Amino acid sequence: MNRLFFLLLSSFSVLLLCCALTLQKKKLTIWMMGDSTMAIKAADKFPETGWGVPFAKLFKEHVAVVNAAKNGRSTKSFMREGLWDEVYRGVEPEDYVLIQFGHNDEKIDKPNTGVTIDEYKKNLSLFVEAVRKQSATPILLSPIARRAFVDGVLQDTHKSYPQAVQKVADSLQVSFIDLTKLSTDLLRREGDLKSSALFLHLPQGAPNYPDGVIDNTHLNEKGAAAIAALVTKELRRQRHPLAKELKK
Repeated sequence: MNRLFFLLLSSFSVLLLCCALTLQKKKLTIWMMGDSTMAIKAADKFPETGWGVPFAKLFKEHVAVVNAAKNGRSTKSFMREGLWDEVYRGVEPEDYVLIQFGHNDEKIDKPNTGVTIDEYKKNLSLFVEAVRKQSATPILLSPIARRAFVDGVLQDTHKSYPQAVQKVADSLQVSFIDLTKLSTDLLRREGDLKSSALFLHLPQGAPNYPDGVIDNTHLNEKGAAAIAALVTKELRRQRHPLAKELKK
């Protein structure tokens, strides 16, 4: 009788353990590679906010978001400074890697940062192929639009760099979010005056910015949340597998 009781108890314990393991979600990691428009900011830069910050809060509890984006980085400097190596070593199978560069790649007058279109495409392709070798999933994003209105008309400041991202995505059959178009559409809807509320515009005497600031590239908290919402909405529209990990 005691032996039978022990066997039943052991079987029940194993069953409970199996159920617990089945119910437990596997930890999933999303990596973010990019520039200042995506990055986490130092406290003395607030309210400047990269869109990766609110984006990380939109996922379920079992999802970890590692924001490796840094201010001023291009595909070239991200590799040159060893930031790419850190991401590559950390990526594991079934992870996701969001890749968004462009703002600084365009600065070809800065030899340590800027790259030609061909170099840009080559670097993006390297990222994609390396991520896939790790059995992880890359997602390419074109750079967000700058708030550059002239006589009420939003100007294109990125030249052919956004199209280069799409060409890489098409050639390698990788997921692509046209964040240039999505953010451009947002700014046009808001218009010249209202869209300033999304960027780092502060009067004199503002905390961290005693002289004030008018910055039409970097986002504030509201702008970062708006861009993060565009990205998640597009993931859902594309029915991307990552959309299933978003909070309802």
